[in-house]
Amino acid sequence: MPIRLTPQPSLKDLFTPEARAARDGRPSAGMFVNSGDPTATEICASAGLDYVLLDGEHAPMGLETVQAQLRAMAGYPTIPVVRVPALDAVLVKQYLDLGAQSLVIPMVDTVADAEEAVRAMHYPPRGIRGVGSALARSARWNRIPDYLHRAGDLVTLVVQIESAAAVAEASRIVEVDGVDGIFIGPSDLAASMGLIGQQNHPDVVAAVTSVIGQVKTAGKFVGVNAFAPEQARDYAAAGADFVNVAADVAILARATEALADTWCPAPTLD
Repeated sequence: MPIRLTPQPSLKDLFTPEARAARDGRPSAGMFVNSGDPTATEICASAGLDYVLLDGEHAPMGLETVQAQLRAMAGYPTIPVVRVPALDAVLVKQYLDLGAQSLVIPMVDTVADAEEAVRAMHYPPRGIRGVGSALARSARWNRIPDYLHRAGDLVTLVVQIESAAAVAEASRIVEVDGVDGIFIGPSDLAASMGLIGQQNHPDVVAAVTSVIGQVKTAGKFVGVNAFAPEQARDYAAAGADFVNVAADVAILARATEALADTWCPAPTLD
């Protein structure tokens, strides 16, 4: 008898009442992987985080690289998430077909952008995703029963709000049917506000917390990038459902700097 496979959870499954209760109500925590290395990804995926976010926007990752990392993560309970390089229906189709179930779409500034992202995520008649399930890892080569009719329930769409324009439209963007959640990017948001490199500026923090409140009011989940632990805790206290607290390359950079400070100190000048 042909094998039948059960699909893995996607990011939205972290925010069901049952999943929240299992975490005692704490926000989900995860991290970026930017190295593109499957071994680094597997180490991060097996660490006990709730999700791992493969960054196809700011890292040297193409389709084959992301697929190798998804396979490296497949044996662990963490949720794989992929940030695609741009809002492009062809790219979204390809990332979905290679088995990414949870996508973050960057630079979504308008309702029209959000609606375009929804269409890219879904097969007709709801959307424009091309049909290739028999050829693709997403359906495990047609080993997931009734995949074509179930696919819309198996994927998670998170759109990224990371500009002043998007903040102004946040209440409307989050109401778009098919947008499951919002991810806030304080770094690009700060830049768009004329405060580049100042993601902890009070005006940026106020914009972030405003979006968090609007998304919560809409009944959807919201996350934010915050590598500084105090800032991450503040955003969690403000209602963030998930917080991206690190990146593999940043951890490596800071840890190797600490080693150099300890073992290779600068010469003392007389």
